Amino acid sequence: MRSRQAAALLTVAALALSGSACGVKSSKKDDPAVSGAAAAAAEPLDPNTKVTISVGCQPPKTAKEFRADWDADVQAFQAKYPNITIDSKDAFPCIVPETFQAKLAGGQMEDVYYVYYTDAQSIIANKQAADITDYAAGVQNVKDVNPLFLQTLKDAEGRLYGLPRKAYTMGLVYNRKLFSAAGLNPDSPPNTWAEVRDAAKKISALGDGVVGYGEYSAANTGGWHFTSLLYGQGGSVTSADGKTAAFNSPEARTVLQNLKDMRWADDSMGTKQGHRWEDLMRLLGSGKLGMMVGAPDVVTEAFNNFGAKSDDLGTTSLPEAKSSLLGGDGYMINPKASPDQIKAAILWLSFHELTVGEGQFNHARNKASGRPVGIPENILWGDNASGTKEKELRQQYATVPPGNFAAYEQGSATIPPKTEPPQAQAVYAVLDTVMSAVLTREDADIDDLLAEAEKKVNAILARTK
Repeated sequence: MRSRQAAALLTVAALALSGSACGVKSSKKDDPAVSGAAAAAAEPLDPNTKVTISVGCQPPKTAKEFRADWDADVQAFQAKYPNITIDSKDAFPCIVPETFQAKLAGGQMEDVYYVYYTDAQSIIANKQAADITDYAAGVQNVKDVNPLFLQTLKDAEGRLYGLPRKAYTMGLVYNRKLFSAAGLNPDSPPNTWAEVRDAAKKISALGDGVVGYGEYSAANTGGWHFTSLLYGQGGSVTSADGKTAAFNSPEARTVLQNLKDMRWADDSMGTKQGHRWEDLMRLLGSGKLGMMVGAPDVVTEAFNNFGAKSDDLGTTSLPEAKSSLLGGDGYMINPKASPDQIKAAILWLSFHELTVGEGQFNHARNKASGRPVGIPENILWGDNASGTKEKELRQQYATVPPGNFAAYEQGSATIPPKTEPPQAQAVYAVLDTVMSAVLTREDADIDDLLAEAEKKVNAILARTK
């Protein structure tokens, strides 16, 4: 947010927010019924009203410590709000893309359900989330969130349909131990894709199943990472108005040709392809992967669930990036929820996801539990008072060397973030096939692949106009 480009982007976003807010306010002023509903929504939850809400993404029983922390947080919250009962629903992973929409459309979703930013706009368009604008308007923790991250959970009129839990921009995650073994300096990670390619060759030459550079190509993760790489080159997936595909471009050819060269000319990406999210996490956790595109939270996830040693890993900014994909997740509220349930849900989310020193940001507890602390994995607030306080606590309780992530914090600060394309999951599914073809077929024709994918994505976008 510090570069001129980022500042300009934020200014545009702020103007958009301002304009939308003005429109909404004007509409409500002219409609007494709506104004009355807004006023009722702004009223605090009556402490004498008993409310139960089901909440998704409770850690599974196999994650004993995380589950215990969740349950302790629920207990603390319910002690503070004795009229609210949290009915926790566990799942791992929290979202299965293949079943998420069916569960949502079938009315089986929790009152408060977990989402990726990727899904938010289609959920809003399909009216599968409650409009919480008026309920959240007076919540200070929500006001503190960087407007860019709230923007991903708003519709075109600026109405809010969810609250963020995590926000990040993409970088390059790398194994410092493998860098040293390959004769590379782990304190000087790659700044260019030529340097990435050179490092990947040296790391893969270590043998013993070590892969220099890993990439996704299945379960929509290939399209997701293609988008990250394309944004880094300065390209776009769709036109500015989101109505047509824009990725059949020189920038996309550069991305795909580089991957193709690493896979087939350098043999630095391993022979096994078709990776989905958990596959690269397992490789990273087992110490067999040199580099992958990812945000710092990858390190935390690899440590928590895939056996990685956090000290072995580091993150730097995306090489040569002109922009970086903004990612994250959050919660939305079932449109069938009652007004009291929505109020209870916002109280819970504010407490557990948006309070520095509590819930997910209880760094003192995380350190006591032996988890990695000090990784800049969540940039919800930026440089405001909440962000400064969170950074201070993160450094106070740090258990990982801050230097392992200094290149990311310094480099990413100058790279403007860019949001995901419309109909992201459907578009990513198409782009998976492009990534898969390049990584599994030495004779893959990049021009043909992009042209064919362009037709399919244009058809998807045409159906949603």
